[in-house]
Amino acid sequence: MIGADPWVIRYDNYYYMTFTLSDNITLYRSPDLTNWNNAESKLLFKPPKGMNYSTDMWAPEIHNIDNKWYVIFTADPARDSPPPETDMFCEFGCPAVNHRMFVLESDGSDPWSSNYTLKSKLNTYDQFAIDGTYFQHSSGLYHIYSCWYRQYDGWPANLCITKMDNPYTVSSNFTERQILSVPNNPWEKTPYGRPSNDRLSSNEGPEQLINPQTGQNFVIYSAARSDNRNYCLGQLELIGDDPMNVQDWRKNNQGCVFYQNPSNQTYGVGHASFTTSPDGKENWIVYHGMLDPANG
Repeated sequence: MIGADPWVIRYDNYYYMTFTLSDNITLYRSPDLTNWNNAESKLLFKPPKGMNYSTDMWAPEIHNIDNKWYVIFTADPARDSPPPETDMFCEFGCPAVNHRMFVLESDGSDPWSSNYTLKSKLNTYDQFAIDGTYFQHSSGLYHIYSCWYRQYDGWPANLCITKMDNPYTVSSNFTERQILSVPNNPWEKTPYGRPSNDRLSSNEGPEQLINPQTGQNFVIYSAARSDNRNYCLGQLELIGDDPMNVQDWRKNNQGCVFYQNPSNQTYGVGHASFTTSPDGKENWIVYHGMLDPANG
């Protein structure tokens, strides 16, 4: 399939996938992870026009939490086109300034037979928010997403974390929000090593990854710019007990942990999700990439 921001899980002998379609959220399922030609599809949500979540619906993910299914996604009201009165406040323009996070909830325990309704808009303090995901931990549930420091920063895009009461309610207030990572390494900037400012510097697309043997908790995120050949995956590891304590996280500053392979005509690899082989013995990564390094 051709699409960005793939999210894949395995459940009851099927692989379920969502990805960015911009104007709706559709769920696909297939018994074979590498063959989606005959996949079944199910429309989960198509918003009415004129709402603050009607356009640019990006990076939907479907999660099973407490025997219900939740779809977390980002959207905006006007196709990412802020008026001049808003755009003027951002030093480098205001890309996605009106994007916020939203949640759909299922009415049953089966992802395919359930119906889905819009449950809530997640509290991101009326600031830019994209690529949100759930981070499940023994201490509770958390929301990790791509954020700005301030309302009109424009750049850089950082990784923020907040505590949740449930999959549709953020409990942290603004002063409790923590920024886990900023794109301060050369490989997190566009172009590589940009020396003059933070324009196009991004940390986004965070995903939880647990080592089943050791129990280590990681966040794998995308770095640089999604339509650039240098887009790659970075890594954070939770080395303490409190996800809301930035000192309990360790960032791998040595470089990308997953990156382009020009000899294989594979560029801009990022926004990954993780699933398993049918027998559960292997862990697999699903990501998007580009064949043409100059056309993302």
